[in-house]
Amino acid sequence: MRILVAEDDATSRWLLERVLRRWGHEIQSVESGAEALEILERPDSPQLAILDWLMPQLTGVDVCRQLRRSPSLCSKYLILLTSKGEKEDVVNGLEAGADDYITKPFNQDELRARIKAGLRIIELQSQLAERVAQLEASIAREKHLQGLLPICSYCKKIRDDRNYWHQVESYIVSHADVRFSHSVCPECVERVREEILKDK
Repeated sequence: MRILVAEDDATSRWLLERVLRRWGHEIQSVESGAEALEILERPDSPQLAILDWLMPQLTGVDVCRQLRRSPSLCSKYLILLTSKGEKEDVVNGLEAGADDYITKPFNQDELRARIKAGLRIIELQSQLAERVAQLEASIAREKHLQGLLPICSYCKKIRDDRNYWHQVESYIVSHADVRFSHSVCPECVERVREEILKDK
């Protein structure tokens, strides 16, 4: 997992990078909230970010607040890293849009557990988005088949939007996620039998 670390203190930043890389993560680091926001607004940005609360230009809370204003960026998982341990500060951070927080100096086991929780949520969001896309595609296919279809009264071919005529099977296969298996209904069996007997 790619993780963005935004921390203006060089020692804290180095320690976070070292620990996260040891756990197998790919790290991108910045020193200010403005840099963090710029990166997180990119289409290919990391899905998880650890943001120091107090940074130059924009605080971690400012970054959370601005990201949550954009519907396309709401899926980012944001962890605030802060020396502010009061309940009121924690509530303010979460209300600003942070998903989680951890206090300085951080405990490695706690940090790892919170990152794992974030990764699980990111994976669930990804699966949900994929499922929604599949449902939207299915609905689009069904809508494509709704409405009035021009069909020949004699041969039962269907006319498409470009004025070409198609067999019913080929038209439906090209417009919906279906396949046909052919058989003969009882009425047709009887009719064909009668025609064969007449020919004899």
